[in-house]
Amino acid sequence: MCGIAGIYHFAGRPVHANLLNPMIGCLAHRGPDGEGTYIDGSVGLAHRRLAIIDLSTGQQPMLSDDKSLALTFNGEIYNYVELRDELLRLGCRFRTESDTEVILHAYQTWGTKCQNHFNGMWAFALWDAKKKQLFVSRDRIGEKPLFYADYDDTFLFGSEIKSILAYGVPAEIRMELLEIYLMLGYIPAPHTFYRHIHKLRPGHYLLVKDGKVTEHQYWSFPQIDENKMLVDKAAVHEEFSHLLSDSVKIRMRSHVPFGAFLSGGLDSASIVSLMSQYTEQTVETFTIGFKEKLFDERALAKQVATAFHTKHYEHLVEPDTFEQSLKKVLHHYDEPFGDSSAIPTGHVSHHASQHVKMVLTGDGGDEVLSGYTIYQGEKFSAQYQRLPRLVQTGIPKLASALAFSLRGNLRYQLNRAAKVCSAAAAPFNTRLITKLASINPETIKELIGNETQVWHIEDFLEDTMRDCRFNDPFYKLMYFHYKVSLPDDILVKVDRMSMAYSLEARVPFLDHRLVEFMATVHKDVKMAGYTRKAILRDTVAKSLPSALLKAPKKGFVVPLREWFKGESFRTHLNDLLELEGEFGINRDTIERIVRANLDGKSDNGNFIWILFLLRQWRQNFG
Repeated sequence: MCGIAGIYHFAGRPVHANLLNPMIGCLAHRGPDGEGTYIDGSVGLAHRRLAIIDLSTGQQPMLSDDKSLALTFNGEIYNYVELRDELLRLGCRFRTESDTEVILHAYQTWGTKCQNHFNGMWAFALWDAKKKQLFVSRDRIGEKPLFYADYDDTFLFGSEIKSILAYGVPAEIRMELLEIYLMLGYIPAPHTFYRHIHKLRPGHYLLVKDGKVTEHQYWSFPQIDENKMLVDKAAVHEEFSHLLSDSVKIRMRSHVPFGAFLSGGLDSASIVSLMSQYTEQTVETFTIGFKEKLFDERALAKQVATAFHTKHYEHLVEPDTFEQSLKKVLHHYDEPFGDSSAIPTGHVSHHASQHVKMVLTGDGGDEVLSGYTIYQGEKFSAQYQRLPRLVQTGIPKLASALAFSLRGNLRYQLNRAAKVCSAAAAPFNTRLITKLASINPETIKELIGNETQVWHIEDFLEDTMRDCRFNDPFYKLMYFHYKVSLPDDILVKVDRMSMAYSLEARVPFLDHRLVEFMATVHKDVKMAGYTRKAILRDTVAKSLPSALLKAPKKGFVVPLREWFKGESFRTHLNDLLELEGEFGINRDTIERIVRANLDGKSDNGNFIWILFLLRQWRQNFG
């Protein structure tokens, strides 16, 4: 796991170290174990190393034997052992034990089709001096980031936006993305909040040659006929168990100490249970918690640690760590990122990095297993829409009326029920927008006003779903998660916060073999009735403590609604009013959102965080 950066001047002017060094220097946190650069005329590649495999001979950029190829690589190729054996049989000769050299020989053997042979997470740039071509690739699912810019007759790339800004690319804001950010809490690929900087999409690669940058797709999420989905439970269970077990096994390949993130959920607990089967060493597990009991899962995590005899560490997150968390999020995301689970992810990464250099996580389980509660909502919607129209519209009105006279959690729950029922009666795209937004989408539009230059969420969804061939909303949601929220939210959160503390995070649920297989499984096998993650429960999770199997889903969240009620945050909340002058956001609407949270009328904590990150980013970067 590393940080990479590079320069390719199209006009042939030479690359100078004084331009390349700042680009890689600002990525030192991604690779504290070493630094290297390669310059060949108009091309410069740079690398910061976090050594996990082949500690002594895996330095980068790595050159081929004839010096015609140069590679800078961030990530891990988990099946490098098997690929190395295959390449040896084909006549290749190796001088290291690294997965980096496997990529070089794979490219020499298969060209750009080498990507299809890799099982792993990666972003790499490979300079082919004979072809005068730069080959830039990103993994199928989007675990590793790759940003690039085609600016001033130069192609630039880096693991983080700050690397490209360090070259001198201007930080011009794309104001038209404001509504997308406020609705989603992040900016989806290939866009960034900077006009000249782009994200390489998962499953895509770039060829940079003769002054041109061309993008190609080598992998896409499988979309099969909905009538041909797999319905044989026994066969699905057997294949799922085999694939997940093998995924965990190959992701435990490491030459340094490693452990696992452990929450009170099924996904991370299942990973820990499998890890304990494939090592004779004691698995080290890391958990964080909160004083607010509603958000605290330490007791459940402790049961898993006891059951599998792990060496367990706990850490308590306090509200007074807010300032530190804010600085970390701002520095490592480079653009507004409003997913508040970045805070606990940062804390658990910091905690784990003091003991190990690599962890396995349960991320991706909700996508692979269609396990989010929103999938229950899609099943509910199909049934709800069979009710008489008068009943469909009456239920949410009744729930809202009852909530008006209450306070606290009961009020929040009734408001949520009203929101769920209202959304259930709507078309899929409308329903999805309601579920994606942290508050009422109409309130967000009210914040922005009638700005004609804004890219609206409805248009974004129409563009995103244009190539979706599924008809059933359940599968449409699955498509959206893999195309947008998984690579641009969940995996961004994990990468930036783990790498902020020089910690490698591996995600067994996102082995592409498992993703491709589970995409073909019928929704009633994935979710038996309304039981989430039925496949996991009936296989790997059978060995887990019964309390975990019965526990409601909490998610990896922080108690922002309570934190933002405290006196210590009043000054921060007043800062939000500055958004009126900076983005034209309606001051009165901001005050109403903040007041509703303070009075306990609405849980607006997550949206206040989204606004707060926008304000702080504008002040620090924009």
